Amino acid sequence: MNAPTTPPEALTLVREHTIYACVMGSRAFGLATEASDTDRRGVYLAPTPLFWRFEKPPTHVEGPREEEFSWELERFCELALRANPNILECLHSPLVERLTPLGEELLSLRGAFLSRRVHTTFTRYAMSQHSKLVADVRIHGAPRWKHAMHLLRLLLSCRDLLRTGRLTIDATDHRDRLLAVKRGELTWPETDTWMTRLREESDTALTTTPLPPDPDHARVADFLLRTRRTSALGESPEVAIPHCP
Repeated sequence: MNAPTTPPEALTLVREHTIYACVMGSRAFGLATEASDTDRRGVYLAPTPLFWRFEKPPTHVEGPREEEFSWELERFCELALRANPNILECLHSPLVERLTPLGEELLSLRGAFLSRRVHTTFTRYAMSQHSKLVADVRIHGAPRWKHAMHLLRLLLSCRDLLRTGRLTIDATDHRDRLLAVKRGELTWPETDTWMTRLREESDTALTTTPLPPDPDHARVADFLLRTRRTSALGESPEVAIPHCP
């Protein structure tokens, strides 16, 4: 995943200024097998003085390890406020590898990012992925079963989030059936019917969801402003808190 052209200074931002890093993918979802990769995601805080130049710091960086991707804090917050599914799930990973005091404060804002907008963004993403699966069935006679499994996992997460107001990415309760999908042991009509039911259940859950109409933009903006100011004054408390993966 790491692009060989990634500038060394960009990798330095990840190595020296990461405030939160976690493992995502199948390992975080409780769906890992012996063949599963380790997908790492992180958030770094670019020092404020870097923004005073014409050339701004990167909004995201691939690497330095394979299957590793990080976002600058402001970009991460922007995407989370838009209810980007992948970003929101990063905030709820059970496998945290690095956490600084600012990272802890970011995690404390998890609820501020959640709103009824998740129904639109999760559903839109699901429909896009479903169209690709349907195309695979039409062309090849079967979908990419791994992708079908992850789409089902996302739909389960969306439905339960709308029902409870809490985002849970652990799919252990559905592990056996989801892995059966991954192995192609369910037919496509059975899998597609499950997807349709989950979308309908999400639509129903939206009518009674405890989630607010919009995220708490002001609370997130205050956090970002304070972190930028602290960094500008050279007082950033970036001491990592030990964490077990």
